[in-house]
Amino acid sequence: MKTLVIAEKPDMGRTIAAVIEPRAKNNRSYLEGDRYIITWAIGHLLGLAEPDAYDEKYKKWNFGDLPIMPEQFKIVPNPRTKDQLKIIGELAGRCQALVNACDAGREGQYIFALIRQQLKLTQPVKRLWISDLTAESIAKGFEGLQDGSEFENLELAARARSEADWLVGMNASRAFTTKHRTLLSVGRVQTPVLALIYDRQKEIESFDSLTYYEIKADFEQQERKYVGTWQGDRLTDGEKAKTIADKVRGKQGVIAEYEVKDTREYPYKLYDLTLLQREANAKYSYSAKKTLDLAQALYEKHKVITYPRTSSNYVTEQNIDGMHKTLHMLKSSPYRDLAEGADQRIVHVNNKSVCNPSRVEDHHAILPTLRRPGSLTKEEQHIYDLVVRRFLSHFYPPAEYKQHTLLTEVETETFKTNVKELLSLGWKVCLPGEDGGSKTSGRGKKQDDEDDAEELVSEPFTINRDEPVQCIDAQAKEKATQPPKAYTEGTLLKAMESAGKQLENEELREVMKEAGLGTPATRAATIERLKKVGYITMQGKRITVTQKGRTAVELIRHAGVELLTSPEMTGQWERRLHQISKGEAASEKFMENVKRFTVSIIDKVRTQRKADASLFEPGEDDKGKRKRAGEAGKDTGKATGKSSGRQSESGTKDASRRAPVSASGGLQPLAPCPREGCGGQLIEGRKGYGCNHFRQGCGFVVWKEFEGKQISLNMLNALLDKGQTQLLTFKHPEGDFKARIQLSDPGSGKLEILRADN
Repeated sequence: MKTLVIAEKPDMGRTIAAVIEPRAKNNRSYLEGDRYIITWAIGHLLGLAEPDAYDEKYKKWNFGDLPIMPEQFKIVPNPRTKDQLKIIGELAGRCQALVNACDAGREGQYIFALIRQQLKLTQPVKRLWISDLTAESIAKGFEGLQDGSEFENLELAARARSEADWLVGMNASRAFTTKHRTLLSVGRVQTPVLALIYDRQKEIESFDSLTYYEIKADFEQQERKYVGTWQGDRLTDGEKAKTIADKVRGKQGVIAEYEVKDTREYPYKLYDLTLLQREANAKYSYSAKKTLDLAQALYEKHKVITYPRTSSNYVTEQNIDGMHKTLHMLKSSPYRDLAEGADQRIVHVNNKSVCNPSRVEDHHAILPTLRRPGSLTKEEQHIYDLVVRRFLSHFYPPAEYKQHTLLTEVETETFKTNVKELLSLGWKVCLPGEDGGSKTSGRGKKQDDEDDAEELVSEPFTINRDEPVQCIDAQAKEKATQPPKAYTEGTLLKAMESAGKQLENEELREVMKEAGLGTPATRAATIERLKKVGYITMQGKRITVTQKGRTAVELIRHAGVELLTSPEMTGQWERRLHQISKGEAASEKFMENVKRFTVSIIDKVRTQRKADASLFEPGEDDKGKRKRAGEAGKDTGKATGKSSGRQSESGTKDASRRAPVSASGGLQPLAPCPREGCGGQLIEGRKGYGCNHFRQGCGFVVWKEFEGKQISLNMLNALLDKGQTQLLTFKHPEGDFKARIQLSDPGSGKLEILRADN
């Protein structure tokens, strides 16, 4: 009998088949060769069931039914992909062994585990664990397939993550929504991230700017000119600042102190996903999701970079030879000049800034592969360029500088000067359009720190400390202290990585990675969810909290469940999940704590006072339209997760497209979905009437506006019952006419005009 290989997606399956079964017969949903049958999962084929799968009463949202605590979680197939699940089951019946070839990570492990559970597969399992999809890596991976039992702890962590998100998201969202008569999406990760943004915005709004004065002086010694900044307590008196400037202008001074030291700057760390997303946001204004999608395409479709959903900035000893080969490949690419100038001897197993196995968990840093890119889009090329240049930079020596620090005294007043003299660009030749300046992204002092401002020069800087200098000018400039900067997606990702802690120390940041908010693979989705549920909006690159987002944070905190908004505590939960994946903690204990926390949320919300509806109305700065308590719809809630196991950190997938709140406080479905085999219910959203099984793949929706007519509930009922509305009058430049609106496609909700007979 044969072995069944289950990949995560079709492209991956076909790529694997081309290596292990090059003459395999293509059967559309699978490929069959002499030894292997290769098929795929199309992402998540299964997910946790909604509450009404446990009890019909949960179809209506009622506070009295909370908390919902399944003794054992049920899983359900995704209707959109159930045919593929059936095919996998049929193929498995013909095979004596299985290979899990899903993504080598927590979610990939979970996808395979749910398939195996649902289909009751008992064959022995091997695990393919590779970081790129090149033929060489696939062949090597199949030569060293690992036993499936070695990944049981990873599966436990994946299940714990999914079930914890379900418990917290499902119960908390229903509790706050039914209590306050407005759809409020609450989640284990999305809520503390929202709290981070909220707190930053409150800091900005409460910031009281202080006016102060800075004195800059221009000095000259022979033909050398330089600028110094006055040293002393911050000046808030403009007259005093002007007096000092007048006092030194035109006077002679001396060099009180002069220190010169050699400094080196080493390449920035190799990319993990979060760092890549941050850099792409800063340089190209790409959202975190867009960068992830582009990187995933470069990995899956083009196969020119390694697995992107990694949290590591390092490689292992086994990667060094491959890095050398990739460098050689780049010598015959558009990066030829940079590759020719590189020194492969710099990257070796003892170079701890590159090769550090103790810092590599599931996957090494993102690297270019041996595959030469074919036709990339402009945006894909941007991401590939970032990865290649960062890779090449590690084959170059450090950038070298002379750091000059001067203290100049004039009329008893002291001025400080920092000059950074470039000796050698080193690895910085790999930075596009850079001149070796200190403003390159990655790390370094804040450039807006006036006390430490430095001048970068590329020619030799020489000062004779024993000769006098002349102050040729001095000016007092009015300044104002600046508020904290609003989050961009890039800076928010950095905050999520360290659970909101402002850590400048790279070593501490590295330790905090295990306790960040979410994982590199889920952070982009969390930010997108906050946008879609109407909690945050973008103003250019800046993230701002909407009125609804503000009220959500305040209600949660005032309910006494601050833990739900605590980035640090939620980060510790993520750390515990990481420990479960390593066999260092018990998933049962983690879930017990989650259940206790869920019960405490319900108990505290129960005694909370109902919020006034006006608290959810948008303020002047909110971009979105008004969202009333009776509006749920796909625009307000659909970001709370997919109905797959990757339903996200919020776990509130059934809150995504729910019915409007009725007068009695329940959430009422309007009618059964007419799409054959769906089984969902239609609910009213802001722009249309859609199916609450949207996340399972049902795309049925009747838009409220059609050909100038507003589709009312009565008209909707007529469309569903009779297939058409009553006779209506339509306005037209060439003359009004009578017609009915007809439901032309019960599978999608498409409408058309049916003119009356003349």
